Parts: sequence; structure tokens; C-alpha cells
Amino acid sequence: MEAYYERRAVEYDDWYLGRGRFAERVRPGFAEEVDRVAADLGSMAPVRTLDVGCGTGFVTRHLPGEVVGADRSLGMLREAGPRIAGPRVCADALRLPFRDAAFDRVFAGHFYGHLTSDRARAFLAEASRLAPELVLLESAIRSDVRPEEIQERVLNDGSTHRVYKRYFGADELARELGSALPLFRGRWFVLLRSTRPPA
Repeated sequence: MEAYYERRAVEYDDWYLGRGRFAERVRPGFAEEVDRVAADLGSMAPVRTLDVGCGTGFVTRHLPGEVVGADRSLGMLREAGPRIAGPRVCADALRLPFRDAAFDRVFAGHFYGHLTSDRARAFLAEASRLAPELVLLESAIRSDVRPEEIQERVLNDGSTHRVYKRYFGADELARELGSALPLFRGRWFVLLRSTRPPA
């Protein structure tokens, strides 16, 4: 998957914008949900935030406050340059190079759903180490997808890649996080916020 996202960096935004291989897809309400999620994120309190798996910064740019972007892909971080005013760090999301409680919020958009159960637990522990608040944006479960899939994805250059992917209902993801408040439940996206009391 790392090689896939590195090669996909220059065309990653096509998924959000309905360009390239996504131009012919029928996605009722998709653009409106992208706008709604952007507005919901922008309305949060401005705090020091780490965006894990920031990708091209397409969503990161809507996060209020001082934002640090982290991604394992140098290609993604290059694409994110114009969108993230703060530092961009190339790092493994399960071993992030930050001190305990370095942030007020950890955000991850369309990252958690690519983690197997053991890696998801490791990520949640790392997020909890870094901040008292976690906000997740993920793909909503729909009738045309299974909750867990190995997908074959094709890039604009014709190369094919196998990608592990999960889809979530808001309540299901809230239970998985242990305690979380759904901020948005849509056909395409779910957005949740989880907090823990300060130590």
C-alpha cells in the first residue's frame, strides 16, 4: 500500500474532485458531503493538531489552529506543501516522532480504515499518547461495498494495486473507539470525535 500511495500522490485529489478515473462515477451527494465535512472540521476549536496520514492536505487545510502534517509518503508531503502552513513530517503513523501530549488533537482522514485490527489498536494507543482528542474521517458503509475488502485499484498510468479497506457505520466506529461522538453521518462519510479525560 505504501508504494500505491506514493505513486498516487499526484492524482489523489481526483477522488475528492471527481476528476480522472472518477469523472464518470455516479456519486449522488458526494460533493455536498465533502463541503459539509470541510465546514464541520472548520468549525472545531482551533488547537494544536497532528494530521496523521495527511496525504495531499486536501482535508488538512480545513483543520483550524496550528497543524502539523504527517505522512509516510514523500510524494504526498510534496503535494501537501501549498496547503499546510505548519511542518510536514515523514513518519510511520504507529511510531510518531513526537513527545507525549505534544498535541491537543490528532486527526486522521481515510487512514484508520486501511489498518488491520492489530495496527488499528497500535494507532489508537499512539494517538492517545499524543493528544486527549481524536477526530476520524472515514468512508461510510454502503450497500455496494463490504465492511472489509481487499480492493484492486487502478492508477492513471494503468498500474494495479491491492489495498486493504474498511467501511464504517458511525455507531460501529464509535463502539470500536470505545467512546466517540458522531459529528456527521452521511452516505459517503462518517466523522467522529473521541476524547479522554486529562491524566
